[in-house]
Order: sequence, then C-alpha cells, then structure tokens
Amino acid sequence: MILVIDQGTTSTRSIVFGLDAAPVASAQAEFQQLYPRPGGVEHDPETLWRTTLSTAREALRRAACEASDLAAIGIANQRETVLIWERATGKPIANAIVWQDRRTAEACAGLKAEGAEPQVTAATGLVIDPYFSATKIAWLLDNVAGARAAAERGELAFGTVDTFLAWRLTNGAVHATDATNASRTLLYDIRNGAWDDDMLRLFRVPRALLPEVRDTAAEYGASAPAHLGGSVPIRALVGDQQSALIGQACVQPGMVKATYGTGAFLLLNTGATPAPSRNRLLTTVAYQWGGKRTYALEGSIFSAGATVQWLRDGLKIIGSAPEAGERAARVASTEGVYLAPAFAGLGAPYWSSDARALICGMTRGTSRDVIARAALESVGYQTRDLVEAMTADAGATIGVIRVDGGMAASDWTMQFVSDMLGVPVDRPANLESTALGAAFAAGWQAGVMPGPESFAERRRRDRVFIPAMDDATREALYRGWREAVRRTL
Repeated sequence: MILVIDQGTTSTRSIVFGLDAAPVASAQAEFQQLYPRPGGVEHDPETLWRTTLSTAREALRRAACEASDLAAIGIANQRETVLIWERATGKPIANAIVWQDRRTAEACAGLKAEGAEPQVTAATGLVIDPYFSATKIAWLLDNVAGARAAAERGELAFGTVDTFLAWRLTNGAVHATDATNASRTLLYDIRNGAWDDDMLRLFRVPRALLPEVRDTAAEYGASAPAHLGGSVPIRALVGDQQSALIGQACVQPGMVKATYGTGAFLLLNTGATPAPSRNRLLTTVAYQWGGKRTYALEGSIFSAGATVQWLRDGLKIIGSAPEAGERAARVASTEGVYLAPAFAGLGAPYWSSDARALICGMTRGTSRDVIARAALESVGYQTRDLVEAMTADAGATIGVIRVDGGMAASDWTMQFVSDMLGVPVDRPANLESTALGAAFAAGWQAGVMPGPESFAERRRRDRVFIPAMDDATREALYRGWREAVRRTL
C-alpha cells in the first residue's frame, strides 16, 4: 500500500491507498489558524508535525495496515509556507508563515518600484508578491533575534512544509525538496533547475539555508522506525496543486485542472517548454521525472472555500458549507449583487495586495440567500478570469476542465462554473486528487504502480456538468463582475 500525507492549509489528512489507487482508509485533523497581526497568517510547526503523525498512525490503524505493508510514503503539501529551524535540534525558530500571509506587501512593493520584477519573472516564472516564500524567509531572518547571523553560519535550515516533514520523519537525515515546491519560492531558476544566485542576493537569502532539489518522484530517505512502527521509504514530495494535476491525470499538454479548496488553483499543462505569460499568470514546474521538467501555467484564486467559511464563521448566515448551495438555489439570481472576495488581496490576473473584499449592488431587499449565491458565483467569475488569461497565453481554447477539492462537491457551484466558462466541467469520483497524485508518484517510484502514461486508467469520473446558460446572460453577468472587481481594486 501507499501512505499519503496531505498537509493542507486548514487540516492534515493521511490516506492509505491500495495499488489500484483506491483509498482504503483515512484520518484527518483540523488545526488552529493563527492571526498575529492584520494580514498575518501563521501555523504552529509542532502542530503540523503532531497532526501528521497522529493522522498517519490513525489511517494505518483504520486500514489494518502496518509499516511493513507500505511500499512508500508520498507527501503533498501546502506550498509557499515558510519554516526555518535549527539544524542541530530541529526546533523551529518561529511559527510558520503561511502562503496567505501579507506582512511583506510593503517589501514587495519596494522591489517592484525598483524595477526588479522583470528579472524575477524571467528567472522564476513568478511575480513579486507576498504569496511566495522569499520575502517571508527574509522577514524571519530580520525579525527573529540572531537568525540572520545563524543562517549565514549554516546553523539554520529553511523548508516549505514538505521539507520540514521529510526532515522530521527522517530525524534530520534528509534536507530536500522537489522541483514543484522549489519553483514557488522566488529563488529557483525554473529553466536551469537550480537555485539562482541573483535571486538569493535580491531577496537576501543565504544559500546555506536551502534544501537540495530532487525529482518529484525520488528517494527521500526513510521514516525513522519510531514514528510509524517501522521504517518506510519516502518516495514523492509534491506541491499540492501540482499533485492534483497529476492526480487528475493531466499529464498531456493542453490539459487543465481546477482545485477548489481554501483558495482555488488552475493549472494548464504546457509540456517541456516553459510558457511565459503576458497576462500575469505564473509559469511553474508541473512535475519533474528523471531530471526532466514539465511546466504549467497557473492561476491562483486566494479565496474560494474560504469565502464560504466566512459566510459560516464570520457572517453566520449559514450553518454549514453545503447550506450555501441550498440557499443559492432558492433565488433565481443575485439581482445585481456581487461579492468580490479580496479578503487577502486578489491573485491572478490582478495581483493586488491592497485590494479588499466588498459586496456591491445591495438593496434593502437583499437576503441571506442572495449573499450566499453571490459568494458561490464569485468562484465561477474568478475561474473565468483565469481561463481567459490562460487561453490568451496558450493561444488555444480549453475544451474541458477537470475539477477537484472540497468545493467541487457542490453541484450548484460546478454548474455555475460550467455556465460561466461555456465549457464542460469534469468531476471525478474521488475529489481528493491532491492525495491521489502523491500516491501515483510514490507508487511509481516504488515500482508498484505503472507510470504517468497509465495514470488516466485509474481516474474514475463522477459527473460532467454541461453549460446551460445562454451567451447573452453569461456576458451580462460577467460584465457586472468586472465592474465589481474594478471597485475592489
């Protein structure tokens, strides 16, 4: 069997997969989000580690499985989140700074004002934004007493969550990451496949901090016996969105997947050549096998499922996430109401750290049902923003989008996405494509699953949503959305 650790933004999930790629058992633990300052989001590293161990052990127990039954561990992780720890003790020097954190917005604005972004984009495929790791690393080195000097002496280690978990699982024997995670740091030359000295100087990050970069499917040491009751090889590390691309079997150029979780992320496989974006999308590593990289165009929506969580926990107008779809279905339209969910700024193609959320078009008669519908519709509008940018960059139309993630379970939302795009939306039977991608990669590396050309044979379809909205209505609604975004910006 294969054990996958899917370490996400709001929870850690461990899943045991059989060699037919079907999940056998799973365990999940949510954990606290820490908000130390306006725009700040942190995680306690020890909580990430504890939930990793507890869910892995529980999943094995539920599967009636022991360490000796496992061919491999695969790790899929929230990307861009930064941890720095002492090499000698493994102790983090501070809380993890999460990908959603905006504390380095001013530093990013300063670098842009200096004209640094074209050079950064040429090397890394990314834009200068607090979303990525580099400015977070510099912030920790500058704000934790003695950290910068210790880093320059080689006493500290940096990692995204995959690297931290691999370090802990191997008791410090392995300090490594894969190309997908490295490509999200603003420090990695995606064409040459190496840490970039110019980026290290620009962002003031000592090379001594950095992990080794390996293939997505590779040997990453083995877990110490005490953690899982036996030693298990770690055979895949992969950023969560690239893992979902693999899990959706989008391994041919031109294939697209959209993952709807806390945020939403669209990736378009562009093949062996990185495709520069003229529309402020990201050029990123999709996966790396045998030292050869495949690339993708990516668009990031910062708030998708998080918007529904806000309806539930902030406004308290729904009691559970599924209720949003039920309320949306009760009204024929939003009557001109739009919700632009820029709670942490706007991602692609706008990349505005300063934008803030708004609801516009309300009247005295605006109801909870209308607000719920506007929240779900925002996911379809943001998806269209990204698809239009991808279509322009790729120079080709997109025929179908494969979807996954918790929000993809909402029939109402997926139908609206299809209506707004005017293309079919293909939903798999297993919405946990992120974990499945890590299982595919780890199983293939272990020699117990076939390679990427056969991943599609293990993907099972649940339903295809077909567009049912007329063109005039679609375009009128989208014009209203663009006006709402203009006001947000």
